[in-house]
Amino acid sequence: MRAHDLEVAGSRAFVLEEGRGVPVLCLHTAGQNGVQWRDVQSELAALGYRVVVPDLPGHGRSEPAPNGPVRDLGDYASWCEELMGRLGVERPFVVGCSIGGAIALQLAVRRGDRLAGVVAMAAHGGTDTVRMLSVGGLGRELVDAAAPSRSDRTYHGTLAVVGSSVPPGRAELIARMHRREDPEITTSDLIGWVTHDVRSGLPGVGCPVHLVAGADDLWLDAADVRHAADLIPDARCTFLPGVGHYPMEELPGFAATLHAWLTDLRRPA
Repeated sequence: MRAHDLEVAGSRAFVLEEGRGVPVLCLHTAGQNGVQWRDVQSELAALGYRVVVPDLPGHGRSEPAPNGPVRDLGDYASWCEELMGRLGVERPFVVGCSIGGAIALQLAVRRGDRLAGVVAMAAHGGTDTVRMLSVGGLGRELVDAAAPSRSDRTYHGTLAVVGSSVPPGRAELIARMHRREDPEITTSDLIGWVTHDVRSGLPGVGCPVHLVAGADDLWLDAADVRHAADLIPDARCTFLPGVGHYPMEELPGFAATLHAWLTDLRRPA
């Protein structure tokens, strides 16, 4: 395992890298960091991949973005492009979950001809049909007095959206790990989530794409995921029974599952 502390887009970024072979960029969810991939990266590296796991700006051990918390997921996509250039990553797979999945789809739209493929989990490239979040409500949460129990709500909200097949002890660990996030960063990420929309670019995506959603994900409408799959040429689409919003944390042996998906993306649809 190799750790990088390098400047990307004007601030210092922390990146873990492990293995050699086909590069895979793994992107975390809103407010979280690369630790979400801790159970995946070594096993995936052993399967022949060069696994790159960054902390996005303001997350984990990465410094904040120069202009403050990011509210446009396109800015994260640009940051990822610069990071890949700094590390010499060519034709990678990009795998992300939630805002990470949305960023992966943005990269597919912007530079799909330079990607080996994309696995976008818990994302569909647009605003939700049924909005569970609003920009106005999220903005109010940036005022400390309006959200005194944000960490508790993150904890309980995570427990609510973890899939029914996840053992209670594992669900508890996921929720307790998630509550360590920075509320300002998380809320800004979620503003980016509810305002991004790259659906108009999905028909022109130039790399294979696999959309993945947990059947128990309360934060995602399955119809939105299916619609996005219909827009992308030859896209794969999988719904995981008993899984919620965080497949890479919820599914045991997820590296092998991801390896199968990536192998499939190398074949004709």
